[in-house]
Amino acid sequence: MTSGDPHRRAVLPNWWARAGWLLFAVYLGYAASQLEFTPARFAVGLEHGAKFLSRLFPPDFHRWELLLKGMLESLQIAVVASALGVALSLPLSLIAARNLMPPWLTWPARLVMVLCRSFHPVIVAILFVKAVGFGALAGILALTVASVGFLGKLFTEAIEEISLKQVEAIRASGAPFLSVVGFAVIPQVFSRFVGFIAYETDANLRNSTMVGIVGAGGIGGTLFAAFQRFDFDFVCAIVLTIIALIMAGEVLTVRIKQIFKV
Repeated sequence: MTSGDPHRRAVLPNWWARAGWLLFAVYLGYAASQLEFTPARFAVGLEHGAKFLSRLFPPDFHRWELLLKGMLESLQIAVVASALGVALSLPLSLIAARNLMPPWLTWPARLVMVLCRSFHPVIVAILFVKAVGFGALAGILALTVASVGFLGKLFTEAIEEISLKQVEAIRASGAPFLSVVGFAVIPQVFSRFVGFIAYETDANLRNSTMVGIVGAGGIGGTLFAAFQRFDFDFVCAIVLTIIALIMAGEVLTVRIKQIFKV
């Protein structure tokens, strides 16, 4: 067998790949050392974690009125933010679709989506808390920005994958742009849009419990206050309620997808 045999070359080691993995392992060790991630510290953390878990149980549900108020506010923030996100994302995605609009319109719209996706909702919530003050409004605005970034991207990609035959047929009849959107674009992407909206609503429900930690309303503020008071049995009750709410949202999302056959 000669050295030029393709079968022989196929089993030769890939030294570039091995060097890449070696460099990754070296950097991983370096990063762990810089972050003081040591086995001793990890073992101490496990011990403290066990003590913390022992203080969580049994959960205290005696202040259920406060718990219910926080959860309802989180639910309202998620629903309003999702509705605003859909209302803003739909026209933005139509502008950003390259098969419907010229490049001088699509690029600014895509830039807006990228900016909305650039920061975590908690960071955006901190900015809105400084701008509009503490409360649910800051949480709604923060999650609306996150929804525009996520839904706008997905809506745009779905629109760009449609068949243009229906679009051309409607245009040939002399119909205005809104009629083209209503009769040629939306029917092709409606079921996918429903799935995207259901997923984003579920994500906003989870995120609404986090933005409250920085003062943007919802159950997160109640959770943070309970931590500050070392009221760990009430913390456990809040965490269990959040888990139950997220599971209920997941069941509802699956049901909606079944109805619309997404």
